[in-house]
Amino acid sequence: MSFDGFCVIAGSNVLLVQKFGGTSVGSIERIKGVAQRVAASVKDGNNIVVVVSAMSGETNRLLELCGHFTEDNRDREVDAIVSTGEEVSSALLALALKDIGVSAKSYRAHQVKILTDDKHGQARIKSVETQKLLDAIQNDQVAVVTGFQGVDSENNVTTLGRGGSDTTAVALAAGLSADACEIYTDVQGVFTTDPNVVPSARKIDRISYEEMLDLSSLGAKVLQLRSVEFGMKYNVPIHVRSSFESAPGTWVVKADKKMESVKVSGVTMAKNEARVTVSGLPEQNDTMSKIFGSLTDEGIVVDMILKTESSGGLIDVTFTVPRQDMERSRLRLAKEFGGTSSFKISSNDKIAKVSVVGLGMRSHYGVANTMFSILSKEGIKVDFVTTSEINISVVIDEKYGELALRSLHDGFGLHENPDFE
Repeated sequence: MSFDGFCVIAGSNVLLVQKFGGTSVGSIERIKGVAQRVAASVKDGNNIVVVVSAMSGETNRLLELCGHFTEDNRDREVDAIVSTGEEVSSALLALALKDIGVSAKSYRAHQVKILTDDKHGQARIKSVETQKLLDAIQNDQVAVVTGFQGVDSENNVTTLGRGGSDTTAVALAAGLSADACEIYTDVQGVFTTDPNVVPSARKIDRISYEEMLDLSSLGAKVLQLRSVEFGMKYNVPIHVRSSFESAPGTWVVKADKKMESVKVSGVTMAKNEARVTVSGLPEQNDTMSKIFGSLTDEGIVVDMILKTESSGGLIDVTFTVPRQDMERSRLRLAKEFGGTSSFKISSNDKIAKVSVVGLGMRSHYGVANTMFSILSKEGIKVDFVTTSEINISVVIDEKYGELALRSLHDGFGLHENPDFE
């Protein structure tokens, strides 16, 4: 089926899609533990479809093998190789389930079928067919599906990018009209910021799709961005929780009035970006389209953009790109504008983007002022700023990133439970 509608499952049992990440299936003992958790869910009367990642470290190992022959991670053959990690873990989990008396069967992407576009290494899901999974449910069988992978219209294996198993799980939950999608990981849920940097970070019980989208796109690594998009579009409740304990985690759901009363819900930092500045370009109607059109042709995603006027009718344009795309950006723009006598290009990959996110920004004033005051007191210079309805992002020197994160987290009182208005 495509994502224009949903399948409806007969019966009153709860249907859950459970996704287990690489750390959760990182060893035989952990796979046995996952099997026991799935078996307990089945014993409780739930219908279960499982999605698994490759065992921790396996995708990196396979990419390292590919690196002996190519540095292009978007090659067809690279996808064919790295996708095997999920095939191993899914079959092992099916064996582990059968070993403890739970009927199970593993499915690869082409068997389900999970159809994607043909963008190797970063494919997007176009549709999923759920009939085989429905048949398994009707036969009281646990379907164990490979995450991270799909097939294009020519039946070539594709992969969905880092964290792609999250997207597989939520897409299947949407296609099956599941009651919830449980994302089991090595953390307890979604935190107000990275607890490895800020020990006082607090687990959030409930967060809106919109806030989670922004946190994911701005540096939080708990959920892949595309998975949250699927959840929001098809209203799939997502429960992020730990594989190693039974406590509730964080629910990612529709916004409610209580959420909207909180000015700031989280602070995040991204260090995987670089800043590129092109200077001395003529102020013409098509200058901006030439800059960003050429980058689009290279498949480079641009984030923040700042345009300033220079002398003599010239302009300077500064923007951020993923760090790994900095040199490609420089080369492409040099090719595009190298014949312009005043053209100069510079770049800096030692930057950090720090952001505050919260639905309450829509109805509360003063968040920007508080943010800049906090940073100013710490002597942190802001290079440039972007805003949306529910987030404010600043680019700063990378060496101040963790200080900014701690200061903003404390300054907005995120270590305390919110007082709902």
